[in-house]
Amino acid sequence: MPDIRQRFYFAHSPVRGEIVQTQDCLSEIFERHAYPSVIQKLLAEFVTACVLLTATLKLEGRLSLQARGNGALKMMMAECNHHHQIRAIAQLNEKADFANEASLSDLLADGLLVITLEPENGQRYQGIVELTGDNLADYLENYFSQSEQLPTRLWLAANQTQGAGLLLQALPQSQEDEDEDRWTRLVQMTQTLKTDELLGLSADEILYRLYHEEEVTLPESQAVTFSCTCSRDGTAQALLSIGQAECEDILAEQGEIRLNCQFCHTEYVFDLTEIRQLFAVQVH
Repeated sequence: MPDIRQRFYFAHSPVRGEIVQTQDCLSEIFERHAYPSVIQKLLAEFVTACVLLTATLKLEGRLSLQARGNGALKMMMAECNHHHQIRAIAQLNEKADFANEASLSDLLADGLLVITLEPENGQRYQGIVELTGDNLADYLENYFSQSEQLPTRLWLAANQTQGAGLLLQALPQSQEDEDEDRWTRLVQMTQTLKTDELLGLSADEILYRLYHEEEVTLPESQAVTFSCTCSRDGTAQALLSIGQAECEDILAEQGEIRLNCQFCHTEYVFDLTEIRQLFAVQVH
């Protein structure tokens, strides 16, 4: 199945939903990093959840979901923009053991989960997500209930090669919806979805399986792809930020400057001539 984000609506209702399925973009991420199986599974959940969260927003920019802790897992991050281009990474304590059934909370050990919004035009926003519950879906549901004040439910499933998720959200009530029990009924229907169905069925099959008695509207689905935002220009800006003196020291010691992107492992190399051009002065 392709990597997609599929939005859906219920006729004459303020309830909307999203289905996200990821596989190829995860393969791109895992080919670049040798992660233990449990980290692959958790990162697949992270990527899927990040796309789901981005899909709920009406902004041009990017959203990142980041966990930091003091345990076996030091950091896990997924980032998605409004084009549904995703990248992700995990940083591990190499001396730690990674049991296949370990939870995100277990691996973080007194960790913190943060959602960051970075609009192309507007102010950066960060929200702290408490690790209340048993899994990532629980954490994010609690975040929505406290910050967005919109009833929101998430179902996430993942293995070492796939991630899939479904989100339901009740928007502010409209006069068109006279069915007071709709939200409760839709949640109950969705709770019957099994993990292997979420991972193994297409979006269309999932929607028919759950809501064939409802009137569901489907806009065109959108592709989810792996894409790293690193660039040579961005790396050059990082060199400018560390200053001419430090660049000179590195050149004197190593003869060139090499910077490697942690996400995609692309290496950017700068020689003496390029550094001179960058700072517009002669480097001694």
